Amino acid sequence: MLRRVRYKVTRGGVLFTAAVVLVGFAAVASANNLLFLILATMLSTLMVSGLVSRLCLAGLELDFLVPEHVSAGRTIPAKLYVRNVKFWMPSFSIHVAGVEQDAPPVLQSPVYFPVIPGGATLEETVQVRFARRGEYRQNHFAFHTRFPFGFLEKTARVVLRREVVVYPCIDAQAGFEELLADLAGEIETHYRGLGRDFYRIRPYEAFESARHVDWKATAHTGDLQVREFARDQEQTVELFLDLETPDGFEEWFEYAVDCCAFLAWRLAGKAVGIHFRTQEFDFRLPEEGDVYTILKYLAVVAGKPGKAPEAPADEISFPIVLTASPQRFGDVGWAGARVIGPEALAAGGVGEGEA
Repeated sequence: MLRRVRYKVTRGGVLFTAAVVLVGFAAVASANNLLFLILATMLSTLMVSGLVSRLCLAGLELDFLVPEHVSAGRTIPAKLYVRNVKFWMPSFSIHVAGVEQDAPPVLQSPVYFPVIPGGATLEETVQVRFARRGEYRQNHFAFHTRFPFGFLEKTARVVLRREVVVYPCIDAQAGFEELLADLAGEIETHYRGLGRDFYRIRPYEAFESARHVDWKATAHTGDLQVREFARDQEQTVELFLDLETPDGFEEWFEYAVDCCAFLAWRLAGKAVGIHFRTQEFDFRLPEEGDVYTILKYLAVVAGKPGKAPEAPADEISFPIVLTASPQRFGDVGWAGARVIGPEALAAGGVGEGEA
């Protein structure tokens, strides 16, 4: 954990310094010993204030724990731990706040500790929010204090070395809910007719539904018989994210990543099988793992020019393609697929088309 201390003179400090200057001028001009004593006391107060505030910030350690699964754009609870390693002296009036670097601070609001006893560790539940997806290897925080007299605000900035993988936003954006509703209907239509095939007639088992009873077979054998069917064809969506990102389409690519994360999250919640692919990644859900594997990949994926389109991997799956160049997929077997292209971003919603 790295630490840098900065100083800021408060309004009270400016007024007190002005008073010191006036008393010093009056003492020199009048040669009054009482004024010199007052001046010495005021200067001593400034020195003691600086020393005590520095001691309050010394020996403070910070730890910050977030949940295992974190999505961008969501406010989530986390644990903030502050430890005072000075066994002989407490720290007073400590504020802990996030520091803005390239993005808004992770910590939503400062946390105030009136006193941190020597050798103690205090825990506080805080609300954090990551503005964008990616790997966060450095978390920036700051300790603030104006103790004891408020003349100076001392800030000790710390950099906490801890890697946090933040998934893309899985919340619905403009048009996402409408897309999901359309896909649900199209998936149902796509798999209609692939359903149950007759498998065999077998004896009835306790607590089975009466709607599957075969009454003709029952009358023939004298015992309850039921019709058993082959397992329904599993619904699978093949989701392909095109990594080919022409110049000027970086914003579109981020939009496509968020759309993939939303679809994967919501479809997995509906127990729909997912075959997620890019030109360099291939994963089947649930056969090869859970949806968090897809989200972890999407957290760090980047557009890579020069990636050629690929053909669909499954003939019976429902195909969805997210690409900045829909025309590239028309000649490689994606005809009839649901295509989401850059016009969706321009329209503020999800567009559709065919490759």
